[in-house]
Amino acid sequence: MTDTTPLPGGTLTPAEGLTLTRMGYGAMQLAGPQVFGPPKDPDEAVAVLREAVDRGITHIDTSDFYGPTVVNELIRKALSPYPADLRIVTKVGARRGPDAGWLPALDPESLRAAVHDNLRNLGVDVLDVVNLRVGTDHTAGEQPLAEQFGVLAELRKEGLIRHLGVSAVGDAQLTEAQAVAPVVTVQNLYNLANREDDALVERCAAENIAFAPFFPLGGFTPLQSRTLTDVAARLGASPQQVALAWLLQRSPSIVLIPGTSARAHLRENIAAADLKLPPEIIAELDTIGTAKPPAQGA
Repeated sequence: MTDTTPLPGGTLTPAEGLTLTRMGYGAMQLAGPQVFGPPKDPDEAVAVLREAVDRGITHIDTSDFYGPTVVNELIRKALSPYPADLRIVTKVGARRGPDAGWLPALDPESLRAAVHDNLRNLGVDVLDVVNLRVGTDHTAGEQPLAEQFGVLAELRKEGLIRHLGVSAVGDAQLTEAQAVAPVVTVQNLYNLANREDDALVERCAAENIAFAPFFPLGGFTPLQSRTLTDVAARLGASPQQVALAWLLQRSPSIVLIPGTSARAHLRENIAAADLKLPPEIIAELDTIGTAKPPAQGA
């Protein structure tokens, strides 16, 4: 029997063999407070993952440093054996300290170990996509990354990774990475209120690279805007749905990975894929500020 489940937001195919639903799911919030330790309700966490897939999502974003290991182990418990069309995007380049801090882990040994940790905890023989995380949540890295990206490219040649991406990078770093191996995804901070990467979003669209905004709803500091609230009220939608719909209409290269640990919130996020914003609403939302928030977390 053919599966006729609608694909939320349609799909994007940034590379041969890689197709992502534009409305994906970010698994970070399945861990405990500060993305550290086990979830308060493990059964609900498993249920959220299963419902995301049941509702047509084929794009899940994760990392073994969420928890650490907790989130990947939940994904394996909930979804393994994995559906043939499911694509799990993970990232390496950081580790967690005993105080839940986020520490860089970009040396070759750490990168190789992180790839093998992801393989083991997800229970797969090959990773669909691995992003190299270079900067922090609010600051793109500026250091050269060819050596680190080269480590991942070697693991790709070994058959442990299918596709490569970068996270928290600037334009020059994307160019540097592309000189080493094909880049299929960029994952940077970007949302309705924080649009410093406008030019990079346009570049990704021109080069058929998936751009996945992390913190699409503001992250640890949720989006707050009177304009957004007013628009949402007029449309009969939530501010979060409007913010997600704006991103989907902002560029055909954008894929979304909003996170939640509750099924009701998941359904609300998915429904945003059906919300069409007319040009006058887009123009109104475009007036929302682009000021960079203070650094926090990682």
